[in-house]
Amino acid sequence: MTAPGDTPAWKKLEDDRRGVGEIHLRQLFDEDPARGESMVAEGAGLYLDYSKHRLDSSTVAHLAELAEQTGMPGHRDAMFRGERINVSENRSVLHVALRMPRHRSLVVDGVDVVREVHEVLTRMAAFCEQVRSGSWLGHTGMPIRNVINVGIGGSDLGPVMAYEALKDYSKRDMEFRFVSNVDGTDFFEATRDLDPAETLFIVSSKTFTTLETMTNAHTARDWLLDGLGGDRAAVARHFVAVSTNAEGVAEFGIDTDNMFGFWEWVGGRYSMDSAIGLSTMLAIGPDRFDDMLAGFHEMDRHFLETGLEQNLPVIHGLLAVWYRNFFGSQTQAVLPYSEYLHRFPAYLQQLTMESNGKRVTLAGQPVSTDTGAVFWGEPGTNGQHSFYQLLHQGTEMIPCDFIGFNHALNPLGEHQDLLVSNVFAQTEALAFGKTVEQLEAEGVDAALIPHRTFPGNRPTSTIMVDRLTPHSLGALVALYEHSVFTQGAIWGIDSFDQWGVELGKALAQKIIPELTAEASPELDHDSSTSNLIRRYRKAQGRN
Repeated sequence: MTAPGDTPAWKKLEDDRRGVGEIHLRQLFDEDPARGESMVAEGAGLYLDYSKHRLDSSTVAHLAELAEQTGMPGHRDAMFRGERINVSENRSVLHVALRMPRHRSLVVDGVDVVREVHEVLTRMAAFCEQVRSGSWLGHTGMPIRNVINVGIGGSDLGPVMAYEALKDYSKRDMEFRFVSNVDGTDFFEATRDLDPAETLFIVSSKTFTTLETMTNAHTARDWLLDGLGGDRAAVARHFVAVSTNAEGVAEFGIDTDNMFGFWEWVGGRYSMDSAIGLSTMLAIGPDRFDDMLAGFHEMDRHFLETGLEQNLPVIHGLLAVWYRNFFGSQTQAVLPYSEYLHRFPAYLQQLTMESNGKRVTLAGQPVSTDTGAVFWGEPGTNGQHSFYQLLHQGTEMIPCDFIGFNHALNPLGEHQDLLVSNVFAQTEALAFGKTVEQLEAEGVDAALIPHRTFPGNRPTSTIMVDRLTPHSLGALVALYEHSVFTQGAIWGIDSFDQWGVELGKALAQKIIPELTAEASPELDHDSSTSNLIRRYRKAQGRN
């Protein structure tokens, strides 16, 4: 792959940054009044308006050239073919296979992975129908009314986000909760008002060794057995596993017939549509889970088959590169105008930052450009009354994604009209601001004018969807997945490993026995860490 800074397109983009990048959006719209109708893209039920960005059509063409010249399309095609593009782990990257229709086939290393995916989905559906119908009974003969997913990272963030996003479609006479943090408060609060006889735990850990997940899983087993008289046979009726470690699952007490597997080519942050989504399927049912997979797949096809300049994920990813590398933007805000999507920004934090928070290339050399931005956000309109002040009048330019819906799932009076009006108003205000001349014409006191001037020229994308459904959620998540891919391919990094999470884990394993040892341990840390360990031990009454 060619380094982005060595491409002819990069030089053109540097000229664009000094040219059109310095022109105010007011002028860009004055010079091209129709840009709001031309700088749009549509696919898989999503409509993207990117006209309020600091570029013109030639910049978009140059960004597309950058993608071509860095080999992004070929890298994309290699991913869909199942080639081992995760070079540091020598793995294929095939989350796209998780949502391929049953009739499709994709053979990787002699195995039809689509067939394997649908074998697991069929088993998941059968299990979910038993639980949802009440025919699956707990150890005391009572049906399951509470489901708790125990996981962390991708085994938690995706299921939590999907459940909250699709709560309107969920089985409302069942309770769904999620435990991830090793802080005991998380488990305590998730279970404090539940009846063990009616509770099912899903332990989600590929290796069945993840420290936080297994700590919580063992606590869950103790809680269950305490509540059901200590009979270990109860575990098999109240625990299922999403894992590939059959030996560990059986040793825990879970029937391996109730173990749902996934594959090494599924990264945790790309796994919400795999068996990791078992809690989602339990909540919304197999048919709606299939609808979500169809939304994913429709966006996959759009990404694979659509020209770069009309390709939603490509455009979205190119805009991220434009601001990260040519404007120095360090953060990006995601602002969904749907209360159901209140966990979507948190989900995207892992998807984007774990994927593209890299400092070396696929070849192991230091990157020549900045990579992944910090993603953050909150749902509108709440955010308008907290951090939008900085978006409008702060010293940082922060590109924003606004996500809106044409139709509410819970229509109440004028609520939806008011909500969507704020989507459109905020993007207009960020783009065009309010000038000194406008304020003077309004008769604003001269002393207040500096405080009430809005500079504008703040870039935004608007993503509009007809309504929030399982299908549209799948398409929306896939949009961001492939945007992340586009960025990583241009930067020449491995978006599918996550070695950065390993060092802290390893050090924690060393520190745990130093905290709990009866005798004062020999410490070989830096003075800060050693002092903190000693203070903690003293607070716990240990030497």
